[in-house]
Amino acid sequence: MSDEIKAGFDEYNAGVEKALAKFPERKKKFPANRLYTPLDDSNRPYSSIGFPGAYPYTRGVQNTMYRGRLWTMRQYAGFSTAEESNKRYKYLLEQGTTGLSVAFDLPTQIGYDSDHPLSQGEIGKVGVAIDSLADMEILFNSIPLDKVSTSMTTNAPAAVLLAMYIAVAEKQGISADKLEGTIQNDILKEYVARGTYIFPPEPSMRLITDIFAYCSEHVPNWNTISISGYHIREAGSTASQEVAFTIADGIAYVDAAIKAGLDVDAFAPRLSFFFNAHNDLFEEVAKFRAARRLWAKIMKERFGAKNPKSHMLRFHTQTGGSTLTAQQPDNNIVLVAIQALAAVLGGTQSLHTNSKDEALALPTEDSVRIALRTQQIIGYESGATETVDPLAGSYYVESLTDRIQKEAEKYIETIDSMGGAVKAIERGYIQQEIQDAAYAYQMEVESGERLIVGMNKFQIEEAPPGGLLKVDPIVGEQQMAKLKELKNKRDNNKVNAALDALKKAAAGNDNLMPLILDAVRYYATLGEICDVLRGEFGEYQQKVVL
Repeated sequence: MSDEIKAGFDEYNAGVEKALAKFPERKKKFPANRLYTPLDDSNRPYSSIGFPGAYPYTRGVQNTMYRGRLWTMRQYAGFSTAEESNKRYKYLLEQGTTGLSVAFDLPTQIGYDSDHPLSQGEIGKVGVAIDSLADMEILFNSIPLDKVSTSMTTNAPAAVLLAMYIAVAEKQGISADKLEGTIQNDILKEYVARGTYIFPPEPSMRLITDIFAYCSEHVPNWNTISISGYHIREAGSTASQEVAFTIADGIAYVDAAIKAGLDVDAFAPRLSFFFNAHNDLFEEVAKFRAARRLWAKIMKERFGAKNPKSHMLRFHTQTGGSTLTAQQPDNNIVLVAIQALAAVLGGTQSLHTNSKDEALALPTEDSVRIALRTQQIIGYESGATETVDPLAGSYYVESLTDRIQKEAEKYIETIDSMGGAVKAIERGYIQQEIQDAAYAYQMEVESGERLIVGMNKFQIEEAPPGGLLKVDPIVGEQQMAKLKELKNKRDNNKVNAALDALKKAAAGNDNLMPLILDAVRYYATLGEICDVLRGEFGEYQQKVVL
């Protein structure tokens, strides 16, 4: 058979020469071969592809995938006050979203209360301001937390916001073991790609492993971390780098938890991942497949995990924010549809679709609805969910899957040789690789080698955008007034006692989650709790990479 295919391939190539003489190929760097055949696939054992729901999980982590249930349709949302965000969550639930995803404002993400001087001008702008349990109670007012799955994009103060969520559930009469959701809790990618860090790596890793240990016993259905390649890709990495650096971070978290005395199979089943979806449909599908196969291999062979659930790479996807254009923003609807389709064909467990106006402002209700409808049309009308991993066996997709896995493995070997992800970050290696990839991409755009429709090609004259969502500056004043009232009304003796207990525990080795939860219940603020930890742990100073 291979001889027959090779003869046919030689004949095809002879025809290509004639075709090129008449129709020269476009002048661009093609990362893919002109054609893929079984010759590209001849040495691949079927075991490397396997079956859905079975090791190495190339084809998906569930046996029936979307024929059983669709992915969780999340829409990342949060702005202004807890009251306004609560209204948006209820609107999304009414429109058919099946999971909530909370965006916090910048002060909340870096552990400052709204009355801190550094918070001024940022309160409620890129997410919702949450200073205390009182705000969290309003945020989830009339939303039963045992009926929804909630994802929270928080990293450095993840323990505090998880504690607030648990405390809200308690007030609703819901025990922690009934809660489902995810905290991002991935501090390593903050050091290299996003910047919302507070503490140095060592105490940050302690907080993460404390959450692993606490949740394995008390919140067993909670995903204790979302190891995030999304922001690595947003910073300019390639698809292969996104897989490599994300999984390298995952290895570091597993190593830290094992060193802290945790059994790998006690926490690994609740690890989750978060990836980007960009415009190259087939490369993105292959990226997701390669990541699943690589993680399964690492968990089984490197860490000796026995539980099959420890081998599974379960992931959330968000469409690519950095691909959205302020020019001709309606084009973004098309981009998001392609990216969302890639995530579905790649087997995502949960998906957020960006809104068309997010290159300009926070999304309006209308644009959010279009983004959600995009998921619903793919899920219910496109046919993409009718069979599991429909692109499996494609000579092109399987070749791409192999290529991305090999490139990622090479990066991981380099990071291992440096002593792991933390050491590689401290040396600036990962940051430099991302910066070099981002620079190469930008040069392609500026030279016209890479075309961006509506931005550097097919431009039109456009009127200034209108109808954008704007956060009223008075929100900051209102939030500070609420915080002042809270501090006057609460039992400050109990607050101070709880903070003193947390300070003593932070100086020792006790798990900090129960102490943080006690402080939250007494309405200690996010900033007060983070300030106690800053006093014990110090603050991280960014390494500048040039």
